[in-house]
Amino acid sequence: MRPGFLEFFAGIGLVHIGLDSSGWRCIYANDISEKKKEMYQHEMPDAFYYHCEDIWKTDAIVERIKEPALLATASFPCIDLSLAGNMKGIRGEHSSTFYGFVEIMRRLKNEGRMPPMLMLENVTGLFTGNGGKDFNEVCLAASELGFYLDAFIIDAKHFIPQSRPRLFILGMIEEILPSSMIRHWETSWWEQIQTRSEYNSPRLATAMKNLRLPTGWIAFDLPPLPPVKRNLASVIDLDNNQEWWDDEAVRKHLEMTSDLHRQRITKMMDSGNLWIGTMFRRIREGKTRAEMRFDGLAGCLRTAKGGSAKQAVIVVDSGTVKMRWMSPVEYARLQGVPHYPIRVRRNQALTGFADAVCVPVIEWIDHNVLSPVAASLGFELEDQKPLAFNTRQLSFFGTV
Repeated sequence: MRPGFLEFFAGIGLVHIGLDSSGWRCIYANDISEKKKEMYQHEMPDAFYYHCEDIWKTDAIVERIKEPALLATASFPCIDLSLAGNMKGIRGEHSSTFYGFVEIMRRLKNEGRMPPMLMLENVTGLFTGNGGKDFNEVCLAASELGFYLDAFIIDAKHFIPQSRPRLFILGMIEEILPSSMIRHWETSWWEQIQTRSEYNSPRLATAMKNLRLPTGWIAFDLPPLPPVKRNLASVIDLDNNQEWWDDEAVRKHLEMTSDLHRQRITKMMDSGNLWIGTMFRRIREGKTRAEMRFDGLAGCLRTAKGGSAKQAVIVVDSGTVKMRWMSPVEYARLQGVPHYPIRVRRNQALTGFADAVCVPVIEWIDHNVLSPVAASLGFELEDQKPLAFNTRQLSFFGTV
């Protein structure tokens, strides 16, 4: 039997794609955006379970969930939590929709139908902003539902050439965790967290240690992340069929760069070699600046709301400079879905991909945590490593 999952804030379905590779089955997907639903159903034409509805319409949503699910996922809006947004916090107009999701989970729990596994995803601003209060609120809300929690950061750059750090909060109810794994937090849990420096920054680890949950913290044994993928050139198209800017637009953007960046571009042109980078337009000290990077990584993809949010490609080749906006196809590659069908307008596609998760990161979490737990409960999955529950695999920071 394949495990089922509920996909909240589903967007264009990249969480679904990441879980589908090992055999998870989507029972219900929800988002408020008709445009994202359109893209989702281009990729998954049989997605009859996609419900385009306001997350606050609890009755309508709960009524549509007919089957029991093992996992609920929620990539709730980051606008109020992101440095690129307005930083109003978890109580902001957009990010507060997290509490609509919590209410749905509470209703399912009251009916005996709440999934026993949880995966939340958002920007790292969730724990760095607002003095840590947003992170505490989200974790407390999940814990009050009955979930023991683990939290860690994964940057997509370990899987694809895009700098995209994201915070993941995983939860499981006590009934699916062996009682033998409950340990006093001062020993096994903190020791485990300290071994995960790739995943837990000192600030995040401290935030977790200082927050006592009604349930408790758990720490999964996560393997080392793959080396950083600095192969941006592999996802950028260089042919003449691309929409390259004219000479005037290139000149204008070169004039927007800092003196340091212009000097670097000059050296690249003089070298006669091929250089491929990316560029954002930003407001610095009241002026529009074009900021470039040539470290083999793209910057974090953003939604196409205004020219400054879009990412541009810059190519220096044989003494010449070319520039253009990054294409939807390249956005798809940078989210780990190179074959995703794109049948919508440019900005709709850019927004859909930029608002989504990186598929290889979801596959990594699935392979190392979600599917092993599901397999231990008797579900059928494909090519997943076995999970041996022992003191090395899972440790607890419980209530004292």
